[in-house]
Parts: sequence; structure tokens; C-alpha cells
Amino acid sequence: MVGLLTLDSRGIVAAFVLAVLIFLLGGAYGFFFIAVILTFLVISALVTLAGRREKLAMASYRSMRGWRNVAANGIVPLLAALGYSLGAAGPYAHAFVVVYVASVAAAAADKFGSELGVLDGSPVSIVTFRKVKKGVSGAVTPFGLAMSLVAAVVIAVFVFVVGMGWPAFVIVAASGFIGSLVDSLFGHFEEKGIGDKYTTNIMCAASAFIVAFALSLI
Repeated sequence: MVGLLTLDSRGIVAAFVLAVLIFLLGGAYGFFFIAVILTFLVISALVTLAGRREKLAMASYRSMRGWRNVAANGIVPLLAALGYSLGAAGPYAHAFVVVYVASVAAAAADKFGSELGVLDGSPVSIVTFRKVKKGVSGAVTPFGLAMSLVAAVVIAVFVFVVGMGWPAFVIVAASGFIGSLVDSLFGHFEEKGIGDKYTTNIMCAASAFIVAFALSLI
């Protein structure tokens, strides 16, 4: 798999363990949950490779990622799968399926925004709106934001596979995009020594989890 080529040996083991746990917790949605996260792995690997020379020139290219990256991006989807498993026969089962896809959509949106946005022209801080150097955490560009939305929409399409309608699609796409904005916000503080890339990634998916769950209950 293309996605696995960007993980080191420990990262591959972590991804395998994560996938097994999600599959087991997913029950009837096990294969669906795995398809969603595998899609994320593949498209994230592809955008990582995009513009490799430019990224190398600005020292922002990372070819290999480890178990911490897998954990940071996978812990929230795992919790969503756990929530589904615990309430599979209850009134919140549908919400947890939506939340699962939304948390993956947020991770994808963040990946597209950071990996492709860095190739754009003039990034600005999401907090101060002042111009900053390319590759700085917490920076956004119009192209990067557009790519984040594209990624969220791509993952949101999966809700149609299991018969969910447009409301679920909109919730996932919106939550995923919001998650990428939260990621940039925490990235701003990361640059100031508050947190790191792993906590930032967790907050990205966690915010999508919260927004999607809240909207699913309306």
C-alpha cells in the first residue's frame, strides 16, 4: 500500500494494530471503517510526495513517519469506533459512525492543507494574519484551505456508501474542515512551545469528533 510506504517499521506495526482494533470494534461497520482509514493513508501518502523538491528546499519534507504519528491521527477514530461498539444497538450508533468518518476527514484535511498549502504563495498566521515563512505551524494559505476542504469532502463521500444522506455528508465535510482549522490554531501555539505536532493532530481530530457528534444529535 502507498500509505504504508511513508511509515517506518514501528509505524507499520502501530497502523496494523490500530486497524485490527478498529475492525473488531466496528462490528457490522468493520470493513467500512477500515476502508475509510486506508483511503486516508493512501491519499495522505500521495500528498506527502507532492512537491517533494520544493519541500526539501524549505526543509519541510518528511518521508517517513512513526508510531506516534499513527497514534496521534488514529486515537480519536479508535475512540469513535469504541463508542459505536458500546452503543451499537442504541440511539447513538448512527452518530458514532458519522463521528468516525468526521475524525478521519479532519486528519485528511489537515494533511492536505499542510502538505499542499506549503507549496502556495504567501502563508499567513491563522491568529495574527501576518505573513510568515512557509512551513511554519499555524500558517494558512488560500490554496491550503481549499485543499483541506477538498480532502474533507472526499472522505465525506464515504457516508453515501453506507446509505447515509446529505445531512451526514455535510456534517462530515464541515467537521473535517473545522478540524483542520483547529489544527492550525493549535499549530500557532505549538510554534510558541505549547504542545507539539502530536497533540496538535489529536486536537484536530478531537474537535471534528465533538462538532460532528453535536450536529448529529440535532
